[in-house]
Amino acid sequence: MTPEQRLEQLGLQLPTVPSPIANFVMWRQAGSLLYLSGQGPRKADGTVVVGRLGLNHSVEDGYRDARQIGLQILATIRQAVGSLDRVEAVIKLLGMVNAEPTFGDHPKVINGCSDLLVEVLGDAGKHARSAVGMGSLPGGMSVEIEAIIQIKDV
Repeated sequence: MTPEQRLEQLGLQLPTVPSPIANFVMWRQAGSLLYLSGQGPRKADGTVVVGRLGLNHSVEDGYRDARQIGLQILATIRQAVGSLDRVEAVIKLLGMVNAEPTFGDHPKVINGCSDLLVEVLGDAGKHARSAVGMGSLPGGMSVEIEAIIQIKDV
């Protein structure tokens, strides 16, 4: 089953890739590696989900936000290389959680993205990962995730 078929089977649609909010690009390819800029969770209207884990945002909220970012990552990959079939492997994720100093469930939050990538890409979605807490994130977003993806040659 292809990644596109898995998305359909899961009832998921990829969102529109947002334009950068500053002087950077959403992705850059170097050889077979595709580097994706960090993204925060976006609602259907394009606004970013804000919240602070351990204060006004639950682990479940953060998991959902990270899962949404996973969809955005897939949309960015498809925009960059034309098809999710070209994903050889998700190499690495860096997940940043806007969290109170006493919050300790960063991995549970970032699992939202990790789980989605494996659901859609299968073994190619398994990756190395860091999940860290931050004192703040741009615009107060709850979660930000960046990725490194290995792309198959055409």
